[in-house]
Amino acid sequence: MDPQSALSPRSDRPARPTGSDGLAARISALMPRAQQDLAELVAIPSVADPRQYPPEECRRAAQWVADAFAEAGLEDVRLAETPDGSHAVIGHRPPPPGAPTVLLYCHYDVQPPLDEAAWTTPPFTLTERPDGRWYGRGTADCKGNVVMHLTALRALGDDIPVGLKFVAEGSEEQGTGGLEQYVVQHPEEFRADALLVCDTGNAEVGTGTATITLRGLANLVVTVDTLRGEIHSGMFGGPAPDALAALVQMLSTLRDPATGATRIDGLDCEGTWDGVGYEEATFRADAGVLDGVRLTGTGTVADRLWARPAVTVLGIDCPPVVGSAAAVPATARARVSLRVPPGTDPEAAREALTKHLTDAAPWGARVTVETEGTGSPFRAATDGPAYAALGSAMREVYGKELAFLGQGGSIPLCNVFAATYPEAEIVLMGVEEPRCLIHAPNESVDPTEIQHMAHVEALFLQTFAKRR
Repeated sequence: MDPQSALSPRSDRPARPTGSDGLAARISALMPRAQQDLAELVAIPSVADPRQYPPEECRRAAQWVADAFAEAGLEDVRLAETPDGSHAVIGHRPPPPGAPTVLLYCHYDVQPPLDEAAWTTPPFTLTERPDGRWYGRGTADCKGNVVMHLTALRALGDDIPVGLKFVAEGSEEQGTGGLEQYVVQHPEEFRADALLVCDTGNAEVGTGTATITLRGLANLVVTVDTLRGEIHSGMFGGPAPDALAALVQMLSTLRDPATGATRIDGLDCEGTWDGVGYEEATFRADAGVLDGVRLTGTGTVADRLWARPAVTVLGIDCPPVVGSAAAVPATARARVSLRVPPGTDPEAAREALTKHLTDAAPWGARVTVETEGTGSPFRAATDGPAYAALGSAMREVYGKELAFLGQGGSIPLCNVFAATYPEAEIVLMGVEEPRCLIHAPNESVDPTEIQHMAHVEALFLQTFAKRR
């Protein structure tokens, strides 16, 4: 279906019935406009990597966001350059006397499409498929959350009993830390009583969920050298130490040979998760695990995802199959990522991973380890008025209690917020859920999640002031 078809003109406003049912009706009436908004945003390839896409595309997306939120009623909406060169979109709405303030966060940059041939439909064209989902890069992560914010604010109009601050980040996916540094330099611009970090989502479609933990990370690049240069495998193979074989042997020690569980000397790899679970069959379907292939690790799926370290070999530099010669490799390197749960110091994890790999090197191979980056894990406190208001909103919209889950990914900004605003409540929520396939080809969003989470956000803004 053409996302532009059957949409109201941008100047149309829905009728405004009153009461909670009226709010739901207004949001429902705004969904065609939400689809149009998302179509326009998805069409902008805002990948914040100038090696892949022109920086002008991110600037164009930032201006789109600024214009949309100014039209939705925010004041002094502007583009602010951050230390990494990206632009954050910042705006606000003053609070009524004595009312609290809520920060709304999202990001407008997206992951690259990866293998465009793997997409069933063009990655930068919003497409509604027969399953009812809307497909395109960024539909869920995180342009769907941009549209969720817009829809909630449009439905409320002038009936917002709290102050608002708004920020849309422009380089979250690249991890270059522009907004993190900007927050530290300009803390008053984002100070609020509750911070809605909308870059996560629900455990499944139809289950209102808050993410309360994030794994941290320690990324490094390990290089193995064994020879001054490549040599003929027929003349020298056997006694000549193979750098690639050494690297493979080192990497294999990072996992238990029987279960595949992450095993790194000096790290606790036996944590348990006490929040909402993740059924193995559901995980297999969500992750696209092939029939007959076993999951790695022990314990519950939730334990492995949210309470234990997890190592991933992200890439290896070595001779490619096509074009390789009959030669013993002299050097090889790998990019290794270690996700760590709350309670684990990322610097200690990096040191343990570095020592483990270095100690595992066979044959006296020379090992060089370069740190690529670290990020701290995060755990939210859930006993304050913001979570009470969120729980009430989730119950009204979804008809069930608010669920809690962890997130395997990392959002370093949350730790910056926690350190800068220690009295504020931080809520991670949004329109994403496992079927969205964020960061992968054929990313999509369920439009009912945009509708329902916009309703949740609008109810939250209405009720949070009463719970302070």
